Amino acid sequence: MPTPSNAVRADRPTLTIGVLTKNEAHRIENCLRSAAFADQVVVVDSGSTDDTVAIARRLGAEVHLYPDWQGFAVQRTRLLAHATGDYLFYLDADEVVTPALQAEIEAAVRSNERAVWQIEWSVVAYGRELKHFLSQSRLDRMFRRDMIERFDGVVHEHAVLRDGGQPLPRHAFKAKLLHYSRETVRGSLEKLTQYSMLGAAKRAAAGKRGGVLRGMASAFAIFLRLYVFRLGFMGGGPGFLFCFFIALECFFRYAALYYDRDSLSQSVGR
Repeated sequence: MPTPSNAVRADRPTLTIGVLTKNEAHRIENCLRSAAFADQVVVVDSGSTDDTVAIARRLGAEVHLYPDWQGFAVQRTRLLAHATGDYLFYLDADEVVTPALQAEIEAAVRSNERAVWQIEWSVVAYGRELKHFLSQSRLDRMFRRDMIERFDGVVHEHAVLRDGGQPLPRHAFKAKLLHYSRETVRGSLEKLTQYSMLGAAKRAAAGKRGGVLRGMASAFAIFLRLYVFRLGFMGGGPGFLFCFFIALECFFRYAALYYDRDSLSQSVGR
């Protein structure tokens, strides 16, 4: 017989938090501890060779191994199959839910509304939170589980929703999600290669053209927008590095789109 507390839990909507991982041993603990308030925490691992899986299991997460990497969208769709909560919140391994955001998520789940909830990031770069940096965009992160059909996209994947032909309401959480985007210069250089090539492959599939001048124009525009208009300059050295590396990704994305076009279909691997 369930205890009274279990009976109460059964009567209310439930929440699953899902996390994708690969070699995240250095930061997965902070991520999962911040997600511990959920009814279910699911980790889909893409073939970690470090202690990521052991740490996740020690912290009580339900871990599923899918080392045959086919892209972020495929992994998120696989995670969906293991989720049991009425609501599903996707959390990346380099993100942390703050207490203020936790309270908003729990209130949204209690509402039992059929809607999509969006988050904004508060970026932490090179050991410093860029508190004045204006978030680039809102990202869809929480859904009623039965609304999601699958995920699509090579990079910056998106949910394909069962909306019945009617636009679903979208709500934005006020509290921001901490995003430990770039912790070291070395890690940023490694991410530069990965995301430049993924972005180039995505644009090649869409029939877009690249080149050095196109890359320079894109890089300059994004750096100006992030560093000046979105107040990256107020973050000092970390703010400059954060904006500069994103600009470099833009440049090399279009350079690779031109010079590496024939091999870009091989670049979707992780």
